Amino acid sequence: MKKIFKLALIFSTMLFQNSISVEFDVKAKTAILQDYLSGEILYEKDADLSIYPASMTKIMTSIIAFELIKNGDLSLDDEFIISENAWRLSQAGYSSMFIMVGDSVSVEDLLRGIIVASGNDSCVALAEGIAGTESEFAILMTAKAQEMGMYNTNFTNSSGLNDPDNYSTVRDIMIMSRYLIKNYPEEYKYFKELDFTWNRTGGDPITQGNRNPLLYKNIGADGIKTGYLAVEKYSLASSLIRNERRLIAVGSGFQTKNSRSKESTKLLTYGLTNFDTIEIGKRNNPFLELDVWLGNKNKIKVKLNEDIYKTIPKARKKYLKVKSVYNGPIEAPIYENDVLGKLIISYKDEVVSEHELVAAENVKRINIISRIVRSINYLIWGDV
Repeated sequence: MKKIFKLALIFSTMLFQNSISVEFDVKAKTAILQDYLSGEILYEKDADLSIYPASMTKIMTSIIAFELIKNGDLSLDDEFIISENAWRLSQAGYSSMFIMVGDSVSVEDLLRGIIVASGNDSCVALAEGIAGTESEFAILMTAKAQEMGMYNTNFTNSSGLNDPDNYSTVRDIMIMSRYLIKNYPEEYKYFKELDFTWNRTGGDPITQGNRNPLLYKNIGADGIKTGYLAVEKYSLASSLIRNERRLIAVGSGFQTKNSRSKESTKLLTYGLTNFDTIEIGKRNNPFLELDVWLGNKNKIKVKLNEDIYKTIPKARKKYLKVKSVYNGPIEAPIYENDVLGKLIISYKDEVVSEHELVAAENVKRINIISRIVRSINYLIWGDV
């Protein structure tokens, strides 16, 4: 018998772009806003327009290093010798860590030079240390981008310096930013450091502040990366966390530094004030109980194989419906992770998504005598 169990969870959800206020706009050439937990896009403006990512490129440079560290192929304590190629960038007026040629610098210091000080010289030093040359490192970057689903991105260098073939979109930068936060939560903490001091400059120590203006505002921002190129103007990939809810915003084509800060703050604030994120269920947590037939238990706990969140407009809390559907009672034996049914999320009777419900435990089949007694009871009383 197919059984439908309606959960006591009814909300509205943002499913269509027209559910977002059309009056809201960000003064940028292209922008996007995402809820991190649900993955839902809360705002976008020409999000697939090709851009030059400038120093937002350095997010991928960091990810490559983080992945090698996670896999045990690289250590924060490893040291790379600084080439003249890398050193020259510190002498050319670009954003720099101010490393010296021939010096031996740790991976951790280079990463902080990249993430906090936005050093182009430290990008080249790290790239050469990992892959031999920056061009070979860029191949790794593009391959990783494709693996993430950044299909409109190509990297030709590790820093984001001028190159027409180093391009991306704000949607792809958002994908990259979410990947960074999800897969490297400990390493991501570098992105909220406010300053970095390097004392082997050939002169006095140099302390530089983080380029991200949102870190200095009391809004909960903890990353990610600014960018600037004359042709692209100002850009920013940003993220904040508030009450365990995280938003990611990416914008490019801001006309001024002040506009970049103001409009990015406005975009993130829009997401906070106009939407809520609701937890439907978490991966591997017992979700509900279903009826069992001929088992040593009358009920079995079921779970989800994934975290499920929905982001909803705050003013609408009545159209999202969540129900479980299964053929029951479910006959024993049942083994953990057996698929027993599905969770259906719908909006105004239109199915939004379906998710498997799997057994959270084993249920043994009862012996033959008990099965006979149970069957007789069922025939007489309808009791399972």
